Amino acid sequence: MIWIEQGLYLRVVQMENAPKPYPLDSGFSPHAAYRALGMYNPSETADAYFILSNDRDEIWFICNRHLRTVGLFPDIRDFRYLL
Repeated sequence: MIWIEQGLYLRVVQMENAPKPYPLDSGFSPHAAYRALGMYNPSETADAYFILSNDRDEIWFICNRHLRTVGLFPDIRDFRYLL
């Protein structure tokens, strides 16, 4: 686990050439911002995997190539909010 900035929110932009799982097929929405709960970087790849809670309250590791920043909101504690 790598520490990240508190309150980092990300949005999903699914890339077909990025590693699976595909977030839009896994309970995520392009119309929501998701709080980054953590980040993992396996040693065998240059990709990072963010830990996010999807719309079904499941925890997923999603490749950074599928994600774009929304902003830093350290006072918001929600797992997600609509854009």
